[in-house]
Amino acid sequence: MESITIESLFIEQTKYTPSISLDVEKQHFQIIGKSYPENTFVFYSETMAWLERYFTQSLDGKTVIDFEIIYFNSSSSKLFFDLLDLLEEASKQHQVEINWIYDEENETALEAGEDFKEDFESLVFNLVEK
Repeated sequence: MESITIESLFIEQTKYTPSISLDVEKQHFQIIGKSYPENTFVFYSETMAWLERYFTQSLDGKTVIDFEIIYFNSSSSKLFFDLLDLLEEASKQHQVEINWIYDEENETALEAGEDFKEDFESLVFNLVEK
C-alpha cells in the first residue's frame, strides 16, 4: 500500500463553530467549543475527509480524540454520531481513545457523552469532568 503524507489540520473557533485541531505527529485531535454552524455537514466535511485519510495510514501507538463541546445543536449531534461511527470503524485496526470532556455544571454535555458512550460500546470512551 502506498504511503500517504497527511498534514495536520487546524480550524479556528468562531461564535458558532468549535476549534478543530488534528495533530498528525502527536496523534491527538481536539474539537473544542460550541457547535451550531449554519450547515453542519459542510462545516465538518473537511474534518471527516481528513480523518478518513488519516486512518488509511498504518499507525503506531494510540490516537486520542478530545471532544470538549460546550453546546451543540441537533444536526451537530447527528454529525458527532457519524464521526464516532467512523472512529469505531477505525478502532478495528488502530488504537483509538475518546475523551468526552465536560464541565461539572453542564449536565446536558454529560448526558450527551453518556449517550454516545452507550451507543459506541466497542470504543474506549472516557467521560472526563473538568
